[in-house]
Formats: sequence, structure tokens, C-alpha cells
Amino acid sequence: QVQLVESGGGLVQPGGSLRLSCAASGSIFSIGAMGWYRQAPGKQRELVAVKTTGGSTNYADSVKGRFTIYRHNAENTVYLQMNSLKPEDTAVYYCNARNVLTALHTYLEAWGRGTLVTVSS
Repeated sequence: QVQLVESGGGLVQPGGSLRLSCAASGSIFSIGAMGWYRQAPGKQRELVAVKTTGGSTNYADSVKGRFTIYRHNAENTVYLQMNSLKPEDTAVYYCNARNVLTALHTYLEAWGRGTLVTVSS
């Protein structure tokens, strides 16, 4: 069974920074892509940033230039550095992993439980 555990959320003032972390565990051989999604109250979950094993990245237009995704393939970890935060960045941020190959099974997708980011003065 694959588990994704996020950390690093919290309350930050507009213009501030936060760094989210996510670690995947569960006898993992490889992960195709790791990334971050977010869901604000009353809105659908949306992609924030994703990074493949090969290093390709994709960012939501709303976070380009402010957020940076980092990934350590060997450690099955992914990070999201968030700078110049805005109130509209307030959401629950979820870690996502795709095409997770383990000793017993290949998981097409796995999700963490989420970490809350609140941007407010």
C-alpha cells in the first residue's frame, strides 16, 4: 500500500513564503510523476504543479513565477516552495503520485490527506 504524507502547511501573511513537503512510502520502486493539487472552499481540486521522473514540470498559470516544485526521485519526496503568497492561494494542498510501481502492485494514482495553507493578514 502506498502512503503519501504531507507537511508544512500553516498560516502565513500575504507576501510570505511556505514550503510544503511530501514523502511517499510503501516498498516503492519508482514513481512516474509527483505533484501538488489544491482545493479551495467551494471550488474544485486543481493542479498546482507536477514534476515527472525525467524532470519535466507543469505549473498552473496562477502560480508561475511564485511557486517552485522540487523532487528527489531516489527518496520519493516532492516539495513545493511557495513565495509571494496571496489570499487566493488559501486551500488544502494535496500531494499526488502517478504510476507508482511497488513490489506487489502498480498504482495509477495515490493521494495524500492534504495540508491546509491559509494566507491571511
